[in-house]
Amino acid sequence: MSTETEPAAPRPVAQQTIVLVGLMGAGKTTVGRRLARELGIEFADADAEIEKAAGISIPEIFEKYGEPAFREGERKVISRLLDEAPHVLATGGGAFMNDDTRASIKAKSASVWLDADIPILLERVGRKNNRPLLETGDPETILRKLADERYPVYAKADIRVKSDGGAHEDVVEAIINALGTWWDKTNG
Repeated sequence: MSTETEPAAPRPVAQQTIVLVGLMGAGKTTVGRRLARELGIEFADADAEIEKAAGISIPEIFEKYGEPAFREGERKVISRLLDEAPHVLATGGGAFMNDDTRASIKAKSASVWLDADIPILLERVGRKNNRPLLETGDPETILRKLADERYPVYAKADIRVKSDGGAHEDVVEAIINALGTWWDKTNG
């Protein structure tokens, strides 16, 4: 008795940069790395690129210069990254909120909102202490307020994928399937 495995469905070729948006803890970096590996393209994390450009950490940028200065640096870094060869780009939770940044993302990439429920986000962000926006009060209250403000804007992303407590591989598969459909529709 032989068992044959079905060949994997062909992966879509990345026709443009794939930008992941969503609240902190949605899985943009973790899922983004796996997505890039699956698609055979590079991965970039906007927050890491901002820290490299500034020469200091994001919490230090917030402390020394404030959020407006951070957002301006973020806008510049993302704009530069969008002009590079197609790759997967994880953005900070507030990046898509900036009108100019969002317009650049919409014009030059496929945007994917990783939508996660608050309890999942709380569990994930509780693992790290590098979230400046959560240091000013109760994390759940802050996340709920951010969700109320940001979810209507995140909904403007090209694709929405649920990033719940399941396996990251399932989220990656959902993104790949949605991207294939998206690119077929936009190029058809």
